[in-house]
Amino acid sequence: MRHAESDARGLRHAELIGWWQAERRDLPWRRTRDPWLVLVSEVMLQQTQVDRVLPYFEEFSARWPTAQRCAAAELADVLAAWQGLGYPRRARNLWRTATIITEHHDSQVPADLDDLLELPGVGPYTARAVQAFAFGIDTGVVDTNVGRILARWMGRRLSPREAQHIADELVPAGESWAWNQAMMDLGVQVCTKRDPSCGRCPVQPWCTWGSVVLGSEPSGLPDPADRSAGVSTRQAPFEGSDRQARGRLLAALSDGPLPTDRAAAEMRLEGDAVRAQRLVAELIAEGLVSPAGSQLRLG
Repeated sequence: MRHAESDARGLRHAELIGWWQAERRDLPWRRTRDPWLVLVSEVMLQQTQVDRVLPYFEEFSARWPTAQRCAAAELADVLAAWQGLGYPRRARNLWRTATIITEHHDSQVPADLDDLLELPGVGPYTARAVQAFAFGIDTGVVDTNVGRILARWMGRRLSPREAQHIADELVPAGESWAWNQAMMDLGVQVCTKRDPSCGRCPVQPWCTWGSVVLGSEPSGLPDPADRSAGVSTRQAPFEGSDRQARGRLLAALSDGPLPTDRAAAEMRLEGDAVRAQRLVAELIAEGLVSPAGSQLRLG
């Protein structure tokens, strides 16, 4: 039985890697194994689509190609460069991370999981992504696409512990970089959230849910990926949200300091002074905005 399982796993690995070598996406962060640039790309990709990240990654990596260079920059400059990418606290965390790496890790991104998890804004996914994509460490990287694939393969919802254990077990020794990239591309191109292409999936024979879908009417079949570990849920509407209002103020501040009494107008909250004051206070507390007399400025 053990030999049969090993043979099946080896065949699955070969089928997936073979498919990926023909269908892989060409992305700029896949052309480097530099740990700092891998970390930058992974932070940018948190909750953000690839197409939006592409120009920001190119500009950021050219401007601050090392952690040391980023740590020496003004936070306001980093925030301004991030403007439009969303979730600006990621930029602040990356700048703080650059400082920690420079001061405590000899300017080198650490490879140890615990050290990575101590960096601001680096969670279990980002830490393991850096391990796999920069250092080639054999670890499973569970993003929303991989989480969806694993739940469908197993035919049931998975807890975070289960998903990570299964992902780790599946990584072929010495092929962590390619395997994890292939899993992500499979989720983006074939095993999509809606209307997955089970009929052209290179590893469909090993997928519990896919076999059921192909053998019956897919409509009405519960998707085990729903609310399973690693699978993202629908975000609240952006229009009219606090995120939108905060983004408007940060965009205005990227051009230079503004009088504090103009904050509400920049956020288009002239009729809601209480909300405007709350958002400004939050931005100051998060270190994204600083008061300077009667003005506000970035960082």
